Amino acid sequence: MVPRTSLPRGDAHRPALSHWQGQSGRDYGLSAERLDSFAMTETDLYLIAQGNHVLWVGSTEDLVADPMSRTRFRLALDCATNVFRLPAPEHRLSTIWDLEQAVPAPALVAQAA
Repeated sequence: MVPRTSLPRGDAHRPALSHWQGQSGRDYGLSAERLDSFAMTETDLYLIAQGNHVLWVGSTEDLVADPMSRTRFRLALDCATNVFRLPAPEHRLSTIWDLEQAVPAPALVAQAA
């Protein structure tokens, strides 16, 4: 299953939105970034994945403060196929925990009445 994405009409510069479901069941709308040219901002969270498998979740704070996270980040980049950005969440650590076991959200299916 590939994460569903949507690109608003008339806005080709806006990143596609991909929905992932955290281990708590919460749906996250993550902005797809280009793997070959993404630049991390200070407060946003990033999810690095290989297909549908989450390899690393964190922020620049994690890379600076935690050597283990930095090592996992480098390994993740070696085999990653996707990177997604989540604007700075209110509860950063619990969001990281939730996204570490995230999976692409199932596609919505419209039902006739």
